[in-house]
Amino acid sequence: MADLKKFENNPQKQLLENLKDVCCVMLGTPNQDKHMQPMSPQVDVENNEIYFYSDNTSELGQAVLEKPGFVHMCLVEKDYQACVKGYLITHKDRDTIEKFWSPVVAAWYPDGKSDSKLMMLRFVPHDAAIWASTGNPLKFAYEIAKANLTDGMPDLGDMKNVELDAA
Repeated sequence: MADLKKFENNPQKQLLENLKDVCCVMLGTPNQDKHMQPMSPQVDVENNEIYFYSDNTSELGQAVLEKPGFVHMCLVEKDYQACVKGYLITHKDRDTIEKFWSPVVAAWYPDGKSDSKLMMLRFVPHDAAIWASTGNPLKFAYEIAKANLTDGMPDLGDMKNVELDAA
C-alpha cells in the first residue's frame, strides 16, 4: 500500500524510496523515435540520484552517447504510479559503478566492471506526475459502488505534480 501520509508530506523522497524497491522501470531515450526500455534503477536516496547500468552498443546507450537529453521514466505499481521527466547523460565515475555492482549486474557484463560495453547512465530528475492510492480492496469496492449510485467519481487516491531538481 502506498503511504498516503508520506505522499502528502514528502512525495519526492517517497518516489526515490519506491524506485529503490523496484527491479524495473520503463526508461525513455533521447531519440524520440525509439521506444522506452525496461531498465533497473540504481537509487541513492540520500543523494537524490538515479543511475542505470547500460551497454554502449545498445540502442539506448548509442542514443545517449550521440545526444544526451530529456527522457521520461515510468514506474507502475499496484497502488503507486509515476512519470518522471529528467535529463539522461553518461556517467563515468568508477566509484558509482562499484557502489551499485551486484551479481545481477555482473551477469550482463562477462568481463566484469572493466567490460568494454559497460556504461553508466545518470538520470537527473526534473519533475514528476505521481499517483498514489491505498490499494485497499474494500475501499476500492466502496468507492466504485458509491460512484455508481451517486453519479460521482470514486476517490481512490491522490495525484501530485512535483519538482525534483531541488529534491
